[in-house]
Amino acid sequence: MSQTEEAIAALRLGQPVLMPFDTVYGLAADPRNEEAVGRLYELKGRGKEQPSALVAVDLDNLLECVPELRGRAASLARPLLPGPVTLILSNPAHRFPWLTGRSQETIGVRIPKLGAPASDVLTALGVVVATSANHPGRPDPRRLDDVPDDIREGAGAVVDGGELPGTPSTVIDLSGPEPRVLREGALPAEEALRRLDAAVRSG
Repeated sequence: MSQTEEAIAALRLGQPVLMPFDTVYGLAADPRNEEAVGRLYELKGRGKEQPSALVAVDLDNLLECVPELRGRAASLARPLLPGPVTLILSNPAHRFPWLTGRSQETIGVRIPKLGAPASDVLTALGVVVATSANHPGRPDPRRLDDVPDDIREGAGAVVDGGELPGTPSTVIDLSGPEPRVLREGALPAEEALRRLDAAVRSG
């Protein structure tokens, strides 16, 4: 069985998987399985009050999971996705409450640009929950060797994607009247805001 097949099988069994994303190595799990998400948090050492992003293979899969994003939210997201950006969007139906941390009113979403083998894993699942494969407060891993041993050993499968850029995603809050950059990351904030402004003007 290939690394990709092992990862897909592990995710479907509710196990956390260590895999490359477009920015850093991350821990992924099936977001529809609350127990699987709990295992991911436990392996990372992350508190349940902390949110994690819903990562979709494309906008259609994202909107299938959170249909309330159709309309204004989807229009704003389109010029930024796919890409190294995490968007905080309104979550009026309080979907995936085990991902949203303290505030169920918002949800973080991502649609990364992935190459094989990570793209094959995400395509098979359609959507995963993902967080960086490190312990809280520790450096983001750009290589498998940077991932703590206990996380590697505790994962249900490991996918090697070589060396990654190592800069986490830019985080932008779109839940309010104006965009707010919460974290500068792989996509320069100035470029992200320019795209958003253009989308508003054209819309």
